[in-house]
Amino acid sequence: MVAGARSDLLALLLAVSAPFWLQAEELGDGCGHIVTYEDSGTVTSKNYPGTYPNHTVCEKMITVPKGKRLILRLGDLDIESQTCASGYLLFTSSSDQYGPYCGSMTVPKELLLNTNEVTVRFESGSHISGRGFLLTYASSDHPDLITCLERANHYLDTEYSKFCPAGCRDIAGDISGNVVDGYRDTSLLCKAAIHAGIIADEVGGQISVLLQKGISRYEGILANGVLSRDGSLSDKRFLFTSNGCNRSLSLEPDRQIRASSSWEWTNEAGDQVRWSPGQARLQDQGPSWASGDRSKNHKQREWLRIDLGEKKKITGIRTTGSTQSNFNFYVKSFVMNFRNNDSKWKTYKGIVNNEEKVFQGNLNFRDPVRNNFIPPIVARYVRVIPQTWHQRIALKVELIGCQITPSETQGNDSLVWRKTSPNIVGSTKREDETISKPTPSEEMPEGISITTLVIPLVLLALLMAAVGIFAVLRRRKKKGNTYGSAKIQKTGHHPACHQGEVRKAPSVN
Repeated sequence: MVAGARSDLLALLLAVSAPFWLQAEELGDGCGHIVTYEDSGTVTSKNYPGTYPNHTVCEKMITVPKGKRLILRLGDLDIESQTCASGYLLFTSSSDQYGPYCGSMTVPKELLLNTNEVTVRFESGSHISGRGFLLTYASSDHPDLITCLERANHYLDTEYSKFCPAGCRDIAGDISGNVVDGYRDTSLLCKAAIHAGIIADEVGGQISVLLQKGISRYEGILANGVLSRDGSLSDKRFLFTSNGCNRSLSLEPDRQIRASSSWEWTNEAGDQVRWSPGQARLQDQGPSWASGDRSKNHKQREWLRIDLGEKKKITGIRTTGSTQSNFNFYVKSFVMNFRNNDSKWKTYKGIVNNEEKVFQGNLNFRDPVRNNFIPPIVARYVRVIPQTWHQRIALKVELIGCQITPSETQGNDSLVWRKTSPNIVGSTKREDETISKPTPSEEMPEGISITTLVIPLVLLALLMAAVGIFAVLRRRKKKGNTYGSAKIQKTGHHPACHQGEVRKAPSVN
């Protein structure tokens, strides 16, 4: 009877556990990091470069535009199974099959397929170790495709060009250095290119690399969501060649920088200390600009606005926090608005999803962080709108860019890669209430009051109404008409209409 009970219990355990294995395979939870764009992408197994899970399946179809051939490059393959019976990687198209690959077998580093789509299938059984796989792909337009794992010291040429796929930013691997001084040659090439602002992680792109003599120390910073680490002496370093639109755009703080509010407080000596927008230049010593409202739940967004004086191409922004050790204030994330003299405020959007792009800000009050705009902003005015912050909003900024070409002068407000959605952000009453005085410019000053605008409109409407009535009276005198027309009576409503248009200006929220 005991043996029968044990047998029943074993059967019950098998019945309960088997569906979990089958469910894991059906869910396809063996997939890890996946970033795909129109003509390139990156796919890994789950937990890569850690050990992939037992009894799992990852199945993913990847495509490039029709008429193109698909290039596959395996950056890494480490599957414990030696016979591919309990674990393998397989590529299947409508006419061909490549693999299965596993164990210690020789695997081609690159496959050029005769089709524009293929199904990637990774399956695992019970195992102890193994990293799984890292795969990059691109269309045949990019025969110089590399994987996210390539480092500069893998190449001997002093100058070369390669294509980085989408999705390399979050792949494990260090980089050391920065865009100004260059990067240690042990750094991952594509990850460094994202850090430098040469390509966007969402889409990948072409990089041009120049190899030079190394330096004694590499200074790391946070840029474009990638943390570069300090690095030691190396024989070689590499730099990226770019279009040269990366100089600091000069700003006059008293004339070009305004803010929604400024923080004022009284120190121990009884002096009033103001953290004004004029202190927001990154290169200036002393405290930064800080907002007057420290609440995270206030209805009206705080902002820092910069007037460049004319339309320019803006390729990036550098920010810091308060820079004062006894004031641990900094902005952790922000969005960007931009506009020109005759346009509404527009929100900078992401390349792929066309949604409001939230930029990663500072990690502390001291260290600068850089974010690049890919594509660049072409505008006269930009506005930094903090989203999250530590203790209080505090900012110093530096805009990076250059003068625009004649063709760009005739273009739109921004060099966008896809049509901008109609989500437009407008100026707010809060901007009218700024502590800074409005500065004369080609546009209507944002600090102008509604009364100042409405009075001339009312006078103009009354004058037009008087002229109309005078003309009607003359006609009545000639024709003997006792009453004015309905059209003339409606003229008196014009001032109210103008007032309504002014008061219904769109809000930043």
